[in-house]
Amino acid sequence: MTKIAVIYYSLYSHCKTLAETALASAKADGVDAEIYQVAETLSDEILAKMHAPPKADYPVITPAKLTEFDGYIFVIPTRYGRAVSQFSAFFDATGGLWATQALSKKFATVITSTGTQHGGQETTALTTVPFFAHHGIIFVPLGYAHPDILRMDQILAGGPWGAGTLAGADGSRQPSEVELSLVDVHAKHFVGVVNQFVKGA
Repeated sequence: MTKIAVIYYSLYSHCKTLAETALASAKADGVDAEIYQVAETLSDEILAKMHAPPKADYPVITPAKLTEFDGYIFVIPTRYGRAVSQFSAFFDATGGLWATQALSKKFATVITSTGTQHGGQETTALTTVPFFAHHGIIFVPLGYAHPDILRMDQILAGGPWGAGTLAGADGSRQPSEVELSLVDVHAKHFVGVVNQFVKGA
């Protein structure tokens, strides 16, 4: 059976919501899907000053764990147009896997969250692709897999690079119904691609 890991970092729960939606969608498509979060790098003192809620009770991903899966749905918040430092620290810890090309021919896709409409959703995905390339991981974009990506009647995150949400500069905006629907489409699209490879179809 195809194995998918949904891996996220979330400070104010936006990406946790996206990750949980992707997890449910992947499971609904009949694959073995698990959810993980990347390790926090901020101290408890700093998190308290930022009024961050407690972390969810999901396991923390380790580099070695990556070898157990066929594909990864990375749910990545954006800082200044690229992945947050917590994700960068995790990626930097995978050097041993790179040395043996243990992740070659695995698959990955990216779902993002930004504070503003032009906060770097596309650049976050784009600047994560070099990590995939060095490991031999195959990047799967969303493309225009659903007409809602083309909607212009409301503020909407996501695009051909991947689904996403807009948190608002103060973090007060939650993922909209349409954004969560696109996460569902994205996860199922990704599962379909990975399934085709695993089954040899």
